Amino acid sequence: MSLTIPDDILRSLDMSEQEMLLELAVALYAAGKISFGQARRLAGLDWYRFREILATRNIPAHYDIEQFEEDLANLYNLPAAK
Repeated sequence: MSLTIPDDILRSLDMSEQEMLLELAVALYAAGKISFGQARRLAGLDWYRFREILATRNIPAHYDIEQFEEDLANLYNLPAAK
């Protein structure tokens, strides 16, 4: 899906396309609509930079039991170190 934001709206906000994507990603993440991974990809940022931005805006990480269980499963599936 492509989302088109009219240039006049972007100009009136005095934002670049990248800034708009960041704001959208942060808002959707803060509202619990998308995951951290989806939000950082939408913003075009790496894990550390997106986390830093959330921290400066006092937006807490969403980490529920489902995500914890997924992380555990991923850990168990890692190859054993030799």
